[in-house]
Amino acid sequence: MKIFLIILLLGQILMAATIETLHVKNTKVTIIKEEASRLPLITMQIVFKTSGSIEDGDKAGLAKLSAKMLNEGTLKLGSSKFAEILEAKAIHLSAHAGVETFVIELSCLKEHFSEALQRLKELLNQPNLTQETLQRVKTKTIGSLKQKENDYDYIANVNLKKILFEDTPLANPQNGTIESIEKISLDDIKEFLSTHLVLARSVVAIGGDLKDIDDKEIVAVLEDLEVGEDKKLPFFNASSKEKEFVDYKDTKQAYIYFGSPFYIDVADKDNYKAKVAIFILGSGGFGSRLMEEIRVKNGLAYSAYARLHVNNSNTYLSGYMQTKLQSQQKAIKLTKKVIKDFVTKGATKEELEQTKKFILGSEPLRNETMSQRLNRAFMEYYKGYKPGYYKKELKKIENLSLEKLNKFIKKHKEINKLSISIVTKK
Repeated sequence: MKIFLIILLLGQILMAATIETLHVKNTKVTIIKEEASRLPLITMQIVFKTSGSIEDGDKAGLAKLSAKMLNEGTLKLGSSKFAEILEAKAIHLSAHAGVETFVIELSCLKEHFSEALQRLKELLNQPNLTQETLQRVKTKTIGSLKQKENDYDYIANVNLKKILFEDTPLANPQNGTIESIEKISLDDIKEFLSTHLVLARSVVAIGGDLKDIDDKEIVAVLEDLEVGEDKKLPFFNASSKEKEFVDYKDTKQAYIYFGSPFYIDVADKDNYKAKVAIFILGSGGFGSRLMEEIRVKNGLAYSAYARLHVNNSNTYLSGYMQTKLQSQQKAIKLTKKVIKDFVTKGATKEELEQTKKFILGSEPLRNETMSQRLNRAFMEYYKGYKPGYYKKELKKIENLSLEKLNKFIKKHKEINKLSISIVTKK
């Protein structure tokens, strides 16, 4: 019986997603489906491309504030009553904005899916966009931003983005600032939603027990959206100017965030090599170069971490550590040395083998849930990959030789061009 259940679960995990097309108002809308019939649940997302904080313009925080307004229910029912109706049927309906995308997410029991779509339709047709609601949301947002004034990790990270992506939309904090939030008007919110929540930018991702689910119900919701216009997502390289920004606070620790350009993009055939390289350098936890040198051997920080960001709009390396005030310069100097040595000498055979074991061994954990698989299927589509890309990537990692990896590492000298953001005490 146990063996049968394991086979059944593996079968659920390994089922491939399907990509289809919905026809709405003479517009083609992609729909990605991930079947998982083990439980009678449905999860659906409407993802609007080029509609995140990268579209804030001179009003930092506009996309996120617009999403928060959609979480305030309908004009007719208001926030509390709308939430009560959803809760009574265990329907989850929410909106959130990232850097590149704006997402409306719905999840429920399969038996309540039709009603959930009806509630989504009501929300899209008549959101609670009133001055009173906006003021309440702005007050909460400003309160949250005031709390972040003592979150030195947050401050150091925001400052790093400012110097890495100076004079680009990515330099602005996604949550906005107190000043920018105060200036956002109800008309700004209405304009943002009407311009970005449109068919031309939409992709639907749906997963769960999809048997007998009629696409016409989803089309009926989408039909209430304007056709609108699509917009190409811009791409920004991180700065190679090696800047340093110091923000003085009353702190007992130094918070150090660092970043550099990494000249690769989502379409690069060597992305799998980059994933392995940065895992060895700093994202592999204990055993990674940065952790080994900075914490284990020198005791300069509790943790030292680096990760690679490969997005449609940007690619860069970033990392962080927290250290004693008197150790900050030594920690920064050692970080630069570790990265330089890594680029010059590359990885070792042992590091490569351990990394392969971890990445390949932990793969089932990254595909345990339907939500994880649906997200992976969406990301394959969103980044322009063919279905099954990530499975093929694992095979490439398994067959990666040390010679090929080190040749790749030594090509990327740009990661030595570190910019540093520090929150410390004067």
